[in-house]
Amino acid sequence: MQPTTPDDYKRVIEAALLAATAPLDPAVLRRMFDEDPGSELVRRLLEELREDWAGRGVELVRLASGWRFRTRPEYQFYLDRLKEERPPKYSRAVLETLAIIAYRQPVTRGDIEEVRGVAVSPNVIKTLESRGWIDVVGHRDTPGRPALFATTRRFLDDLGLRSLTELPALTEIERIMDLVDLKEEIKPAAPEDEPQV
Repeated sequence: MQPTTPDDYKRVIEAALLAATAPLDPAVLRRMFDEDPGSELVRRLLEELREDWAGRGVELVRLASGWRFRTRPEYQFYLDRLKEERPPKYSRAVLETLAIIAYRQPVTRGDIEEVRGVAVSPNVIKTLESRGWIDVVGHRDTPGRPALFATTRRFLDDLGLRSLTELPALTEIERIMDLVDLKEEIKPAAPEDEPQV
């Protein structure tokens, strides 16, 4: 049965977004229909859906690569209790490297080392690439043609951002890193069989 009214289109779009495992771009949503509803109608229906879900445990958000439903942040604490596996823990080196790439991109490994003051382990770069948060976007036109790293859309999506302009101020990142350091100093040492990334 083909949709005939805006409400019909809205229900199909809502179902697609609820079933999707990744954000969906409005152009992708429009391809679901035999007759293209047009970008203006899809945009309006997405805004209506966002309003329809306001005040609930789930919200419709616009991210860098499209629209998706997600749990409201204030309920994440409760949902974490349902998870069987622990989220990965990243070392300070990985987090610092990611922050340098995010705020100064595109950068080379040498640029990162200059800012951090220490050599960057290949494992740090591999960790960020395997997570899908950074990628090589070119090569600097200098001897050796070093790779230039930048963040990806997945990085933005995973952080719930539409663009890099929504990144918190560097002073906020430094405050968070200081809190992480303080927490690490207070907490007992992890058992040796737990891998640290």
